[in-house]
Amino acid sequence: MAQILLLGGTTEASQLARALADHWTGAGRRAVFSYAGRTARPAAQPLRVRQGGFGGVAGLVDYIRREGVSHVIDATHPFAAQMSRNAVAACAETGVPLAALERPAWQAQEGDDWRHVCDVDAAVADLPDRDARVFLAIGKQTLLPFAAKPQNFYLLRLVDPPAGALPVPKADVVVARGPFDQAGDQALMRTHGITHVVAKNAGGSGAVAKLLAARALGLPVVMIDRPAVPARHICHSVRAVMCWLADHSA
Repeated sequence: MAQILLLGGTTEASQLARALADHWTGAGRRAVFSYAGRTARPAAQPLRVRQGGFGGVAGLVDYIRREGVSHVIDATHPFAAQMSRNAVAACAETGVPLAALERPAWQAQEGDDWRHVCDVDAAVADLPDRDARVFLAIGKQTLLPFAAKPQNFYLLRLVDPPAGALPVPKADVVVARGPFDQAGDQALMRTHGITHVVAKNAGGSGAVAKLLAARALGLPVVMIDRPAVPARHICHSVRAVMCWLADHSA
């Protein structure tokens, strides 16, 4: 029996899940959608769902063998680098084919003012020490380093309401799930007097609105580049993944 382990959590992963449910599963072929479990209300999926981590490379190897996984597709967020590294290592150990559904990274266009940095700590260092009004749309997992510059104001856009106190004292929270549009993000930035935008280079269309808004408003963007992941087969579309599956299925 063929069984896909789909490592999900992105819009593209949900699109792939629908394609698998419609055109691949059945007749001895199954697929399971795995969430990391960081979102309180994940989107419903047409596949069987598991939630939570695996316990590192060893745990993922055990899961692949125990469940009879025949293919792994990594459609996690481009910044979920540890999960992607674990998938590469586990598939190498088990001999299971691995493909990644990866969004192309954003590229600066005419009119953009991007400052490229390697990680969140470097993004904090690039900001003014005080009196900046910063739009942070980078998720709740990486907020703590910004506490190093408490004299700035931070506008946070999160998928879920924060569970406790925020690590930055001067902040407002907008709870919203994308996709977003340029007009809405421009209005949001104007309303809060934003002077700087901090973004992770996630790629895709669902969150690009903040970059279009920053360009229109002439705002600098501190762009956090993607972390490194070992070489693996990369697909840039659901169609490409489905073709890869056809080539790697008995």
